[in-house]
Amino acid sequence: MSIIIRPLILALLVFLTACEEIPPKPSEPSIRIEQISQGPDHHHFYGYIGHVGNTPWNGTGRYMAALRTTFDDHMPKPDESADIVLLDTESGYAIEVIDRTLAWNPQQGTMMYWNPEHPDTQLFFNDRDPETQKVFTVLYDVQQQERLKEYRYEDTPIGNGGVAQGGGWFLGINYGRMARLRPVTGYNKAYDWTEGVLHPEDDGIFRVNVASGEKELIVSFAQLAKALRPTHPNVDDTALFINHTLWNRDDDRIYFFARGNFSSRAVRINAAFTVAPDGSDLRHHELHVGGHPEWGIGHQLLGELDGRQVIYDTDEKIVVGTIGTEEIIPDPEGDIALSRDGRWLVNGWGDEENNQYVLYRLEDGAFMKTPPYSRNGQAHGDLRQDQAPCWSPDGSKVYFPAFADDGTRQMFVIHLNEP
Repeated sequence: MSIIIRPLILALLVFLTACEEIPPKPSEPSIRIEQISQGPDHHHFYGYIGHVGNTPWNGTGRYMAALRTTFDDHMPKPDESADIVLLDTESGYAIEVIDRTLAWNPQQGTMMYWNPEHPDTQLFFNDRDPETQKVFTVLYDVQQQERLKEYRYEDTPIGNGGVAQGGGWFLGINYGRMARLRPVTGYNKAYDWTEGVLHPEDDGIFRVNVASGEKELIVSFAQLAKALRPTHPNVDDTALFINHTLWNRDDDRIYFFARGNFSSRAVRINAAFTVAPDGSDLRHHELHVGGHPEWGIGHQLLGELDGRQVIYDTDEKIVVGTIGTEEIIPDPEGDIALSRDGRWLVNGWGDEENNQYVLYRLEDGAFMKTPPYSRNGQAHGDLRQDQAPCWSPDGSKVYFPAFADDGTRQMFVIHLNEP
């Protein structure tokens, strides 16, 4: 019997060894990565994270919007503009300059959003008046190559903080206040009508009607201070600012952070809120789901809690699920984005030198990780290179920024092959 078994065991070992060398099955997803913009004379990047449907690709996928700059070693001064460019994906990513902006920063760009009502041709971005330093939002037609509308408000000069995923509205916030209280998120020396006021009643989150241009204040800093006072008594000595105003997929809820004292962790305020778009149902979420959260389906939010990527129900204020494992997603506080069909999550995380990404398929747990990509030493501070991944509208690609071999900030694309 042993004479028969040994050859069978040997054959089995040979078969198993050969299996290790067999390429992935055709049904398994794979990725390919390419650099799509080049230096050394210019830096190219999109800016904001691709959560809540935000993407550099237009509706057809042919064009990608981006910023082009000649420097990357300091925060932009008020008179230092960035080119707004389109990359043509059907012509080798050829670049065309279409406009310029004076309202931008390295972390969030100029808050470009393709207009959901005209995703092929219309683009939102922020700008500022060089004489008054007042910020405003632009609606631009890339086909006609002209500004269709400028949303200027003399009393409360706000810029786009997030476009409703179904279109029709955008949220306005005070980038001058943000420049004072957390420079990485604001526009250097932009006009701020609230300077010296800790909790202004005439500033907070505005809702702007895209068609009419009418605006209304839906949440004020005074309201937020009142809501925080029971749990954050130091709010009475803290100037608050707002960041990451995120519409959910149904456009019936907005998640955002009210923040203060961000330079000191000991006294920092970093509080999560939701509110309905009309300003009703303001809720303080004591269970803080952090990182850079993303909306899932309905009123479920994806974010970080206790070192895990979690699903948080904003109605019940409880965690209802987790995503992946600590080995698959080593830093759930990184930047995340959910594909528009809700099937794939991309998570970006980094160390002092590099950023890295994992693409995770929610239906079966399949995942792929990228190699590390350089941050060029900019892991902290106002110039830091965040992960900022963005899905293409069809879910076949992910954009991310990184430093190229020549030391310039450039654009990269992950191509997802899913047979």
